[in-house]
Amino acid sequence: MENLFLPDNYVSPTQGNYMKLRQGENTFRVLSSAIIGWEYWTQDNKPVRSKTLFKSTPVDIRRDNNGNPQKIKHFWAFIVWNYDLNSIQIMEITQSTIQSNIKTLIDNKKWGFPQGYDITIVRDGEGLDTSYSVVPSPHSEVEQSILDEYNSGKNINLEALYDGNSPFEETKVKQIEDADQVVDVRGISFN
Repeated sequence: MENLFLPDNYVSPTQGNYMKLRQGENTFRVLSSAIIGWEYWTQDNKPVRSKTLFKSTPVDIRRDNNGNPQKIKHFWAFIVWNYDLNSIQIMEITQSTIQSNIKTLIDNKKWGFPQGYDITIVRDGEGLDTSYSVVPSPHSEVEQSILDEYNSGKNINLEALYDGNSPFEETKVKQIEDADQVVDVRGISFN
């Protein structure tokens, strides 16, 4: 029976601020440098990130069904153009196989920095049987429309991830307009 309600190629929208690796091919262009660090998830399902490795197992770390703490993971986070969604997003990678394959490309003089070419990560399988492969596309210029959106679109502050804040919230800094204005800080508590 022919489906006359939805087009044959219909896919539910999954747009968000973070690129999720779906089954099959996931193609993107890196638009920023990466921040790196360590990450764990709390029992309240919140990520906690640090620039340095945690010295001990955090008390609020999520635990498995046997009560064992889940693994603290090394992460990379960077801004990408997601071709499937035609959107700027943050990509966070914790899978060591993906990290090592991208690092191999970066270290190879013929490939170099990933801002110069598209990357496709192919996800195959589910759960513990998931595997990933990383496939670079030939070098190419970034489309001008992508650059325009990147330069005039969302203000993304990746460093906010370390503080548990949203990288998409604009930070407002109050500037002193009169250079002669003096601020008396004697009565202000900094605790």
